[in-house]
Amino acid sequence: MPPHNLSDFVKAYDVRGLVPEQLDVDVAWALGAAFAEVVVTRESNGSRPRGCVIGHDMRATSPELSKAFGAGVTSRGIDVTHIGLASTDGLYFASGHLDLAGAMFTASHNPAAYNGIKLCRPGARPVGQDSGLADVRDLAQELLDGTSELRHEDDGKTDEHDVLADYASFLRGLVDLTAIRPLKVVVDAGNGMGGHTVPAVLETQAGLPALPLEIIPLYFELDGTFPNHEANPLEPANLVDLQAAVLEHGADLGLAFDGDADRCFVVDERGEAVNPSAITALIATREVAREVAAGTPAGDVSIVHNVITSAQVPEVIAALGAKAVRTRVGHSFIKGEMARANAVFGGEHSAHYYFRDFWFADTGMLAAMHVLAALGEQSEPLSATMAAYTAYAASGEINSTVEDQAAKTLLVREWADGKGVEVDELDGLTLTHSAGEGDPMWWLNLRASNTEPLLRLNVEAADADTMAAIRDDVLSVVRGTARGIS
Repeated sequence: MPPHNLSDFVKAYDVRGLVPEQLDVDVAWALGAAFAEVVVTRESNGSRPRGCVIGHDMRATSPELSKAFGAGVTSRGIDVTHIGLASTDGLYFASGHLDLAGAMFTASHNPAAYNGIKLCRPGARPVGQDSGLADVRDLAQELLDGTSELRHEDDGKTDEHDVLADYASFLRGLVDLTAIRPLKVVVDAGNGMGGHTVPAVLETQAGLPALPLEIIPLYFELDGTFPNHEANPLEPANLVDLQAAVLEHGADLGLAFDGDADRCFVVDERGEAVNPSAITALIATREVAREVAAGTPAGDVSIVHNVITSAQVPEVIAALGAKAVRTRVGHSFIKGEMARANAVFGGEHSAHYYFRDFWFADTGMLAAMHVLAALGEQSEPLSATMAAYTAYAASGEINSTVEDQAAKTLLVREWADGKGVEVDELDGLTLTHSAGEGDPMWWLNLRASNTEPLLRLNVEAADADTMAAIRDDVLSVVRGTARGIS
């Protein structure tokens, strides 16, 4: 057996593994050399490749791993630009702004024992299993095993370039916050990269003028051991400190970023978490309005959403006269569909928000700025602003450990027989029950995990009682507790 089996931790969209048991400097070097060969060189069409940009988060192992990856890249004759500490959307900015392939060293919200790599082509275009990552993995494995040896190249050059100020200036050019009413904002960076980017974008650390924002920082100290809580705001327990601080300071809202700050979660003035689907609907409304104001007919404006965002998202988009484009869960699907449709915006339930003006890439900071602008341009509290986008009751994603995922999915489909549902299999099983007289609307999606023996359930309904009834019925089938079900 080889000392490293890359298939164990090179995932569908990125690399994510334990350090050093899985991901170490040798693996990073091999992945860098393979990335240079598979992605950078092969896409140059015979001309000299332009280079590669590399960033890293605050984890203790990130600088060493990113340098090893860079050495692998330069061994193929490719120049490397190190941007140092960066959020993932900061790396995407550098890739788009400099038109270079990119690598971001981060394990996002994973615990301290992990690290990883997110890869992209020039212009922040994604690299996943179906778009080069599998080939990168296989070539890197051959290099580690000694079964492949790339031809020798003159070493590429290495330089350093801090893009933080350019990133901050670029984002401020997309959403103008200078004229909003003064807002008090609590920001929980979770000891992650939001502690690096928020002072630059929303405050004056990058040399930009002050905005009418009072930022109250929580856990801005960069610390990859995450001493206060995990940098994963999707888990309610990790929002508790932010919610308490919003109430304590009488803040207008709270923002929480994950470890690499490409996702942003929002808490209203009551300390209540705002559903990411509602944020998607809010930003979609703003982006459609901006396009229409610029002269684009509403019917020519597209917004992308995945199969488990709230039903209210396509309803809001349709009411604006724009096109709602539905796609599978996962950033490569969202980005691909956005590029195909030239969509101005895309949103996911997981609080990833994608913008055409940001190379179709996801950026938590730009999403946060849209929320700040929407709140600051009128006098209502955030809870009132978001009420228009939260008409339905949602279960959130519920995971069940299931060995035979296909068999359980079939049982759920059989459970739905005779219930008057529409069946859709774009991504897993989606069942939609339209509202009738005295019969409320509901829908559910049941998806199998690509990497674990899990079924993921999402349910939404016109009211909380209906949602709970459908949720509990389906879980009893999935988990084998329904009568007559094994």
